[in-house]
Amino acid sequence: MRVMAQVCMVMNLDKCIGCHTCSVTCKQTWTNRPGTEYVYFNNVETKPGLGYPARYEDQERWKGGWTLDRKDRLKLRGGSRLKRLATIFYNPDLPTIEDYHDPFTYDYANLITAPAGTKAPSVSARSALTGREMNPTWGANWEDDLAGAPERALGDPNIVAMAEKVRLDFESVFMFYLPRICEHCLNPSCVASCPSGAMYKREEDGIVLVDQDRCRGWRFCVSGCPYKKVYFNHRTGKAEKCTLCFPRIEAGLPTICSETCVGRLRYLGLVLYDADAVLAAAATPDPADLYEAQLSVLLDPHDPEVAATAEAQGIPHDWVAGARRSPAYALIARHRVALPLHPEYRTMPMVWYVPPLSPVADVTAAAGYDDADAVFAAIDALRIPIEYLANLFTAGRVAPVRDALRRLAMVRSVMRARQLGQHAAADPADVGLSDDDAEDLFRLLAIARYEDRYVVPAAHAEDAGRLLAQHALSGCALESDAGPGVGRHGRATEALPDFHLLQEGSADRSVAGRDGIGRLHLRISDAPASPASPAAPGDLP
Repeated sequence: MRVMAQVCMVMNLDKCIGCHTCSVTCKQTWTNRPGTEYVYFNNVETKPGLGYPARYEDQERWKGGWTLDRKDRLKLRGGSRLKRLATIFYNPDLPTIEDYHDPFTYDYANLITAPAGTKAPSVSARSALTGREMNPTWGANWEDDLAGAPERALGDPNIVAMAEKVRLDFESVFMFYLPRICEHCLNPSCVASCPSGAMYKREEDGIVLVDQDRCRGWRFCVSGCPYKKVYFNHRTGKAEKCTLCFPRIEAGLPTICSETCVGRLRYLGLVLYDADAVLAAAATPDPADLYEAQLSVLLDPHDPEVAATAEAQGIPHDWVAGARRSPAYALIARHRVALPLHPEYRTMPMVWYVPPLSPVADVTAAAGYDDADAVFAAIDALRIPIEYLANLFTAGRVAPVRDALRRLAMVRSVMRARQLGQHAAADPADVGLSDDDAEDLFRLLAIARYEDRYVVPAAHAEDAGRLLAQHALSGCALESDAGPGVGRHGRATEALPDFHLLQEGSADRSVAGRDGIGRLHLRISDAPASPASPAAPGDLP
């Protein structure tokens, strides 16, 4: 068992009001500069809808994430190492600006500089990329609140298989908001797709970053990410992505999107997981079993053996204590009400979601029902079909979504009865919760304090000197005669431990190395790579 720590986020979709405050603050903090006009590290989508970029969930088109070969071994959906190298100067699976939208602004100066006349001056839309006048036809938030839903919503890949069941007329329309950031996956396909070795997953906290010095702009990370949360800066020629606000995380502060969230729907915490079990879990043959497989990778920080092993393997004591208090672990593994986004991509995402339940309360209240059994019956008749939620969060498996919604409904019923001084009509044990669990879940989802929602231990700066002393420079992997994945110095002189990718001898072999600065490198090479140069603490991705 190899214990590692991962910063994890959970979002309660019941609380998201679609205000886009998180998007605005993230944009102002990280992408308010030339070359990132179309970039949204954090965006809020209305579901059902095409998403951003358009239909990013259609992996038959974009070929992101992982799949299994004939021998049930993981391989990148984008193709073998040889195919990627053969198409390194032309990537047909890369979204175009039309898939994101041509970012535009308005010519407000015309209102001031227009000459006097009888007609009132007007402003025209101008492309933020070219400066030319344009007629916007689609954009990142074009579908807010189901705008244009009759024409576009049925193009949602999650709804295609159930189009006959879903009706988007006024009487039966449904919608909810889905905030999205980089998933900072346990098995990131974007990292494995990078020919330069510029993308890496930090060993100490699992955050996935881009080394700007090593990035050569091949953009295979963009096509390799199934969530399309890696972007290309056309000014710098570099890839960029959500950093999970790592300077704030290192200081023990929540991300800027969490800090400014109006609905207080985000939770941040540490989870411990068995790195040796990730490969087998990601290679689970049946996609419907991937949710349970991902849960099995997570370790219980309250287990004395797990805690002792974690500390013996270098995880600080206060981090283990933080994992015990983690709201993310509680919602994911203890109460099992949070679900991963598209586990069928096999990247083991680490941003989880509590599915929306609000319409249940409206339906049952309108019908005059108060007891939990009526609520449970209403869950199967939700205006938001459970099958749609299952396509989003559990690879089509309905049971985990129904169980999560039943637990949420039970907590509402029990706590409502308690607040009104009534006898609860249902027993939390019916949905696998104790009375203490129901109380804890209520406090966490409804009235949690700041320090309960964000449990992020500060980084240990005392290790900085040791990490820098172990650092060795390396060039771009493609600049070496030894081939992609091998640095300027050729093959590494010592064996590097395997990480989350493919086993030796597979059709698309990848070697993961742990270098001296605490980075995890997942390569598309047959040979281990030499250590990479560290990014400065304040560098952007």
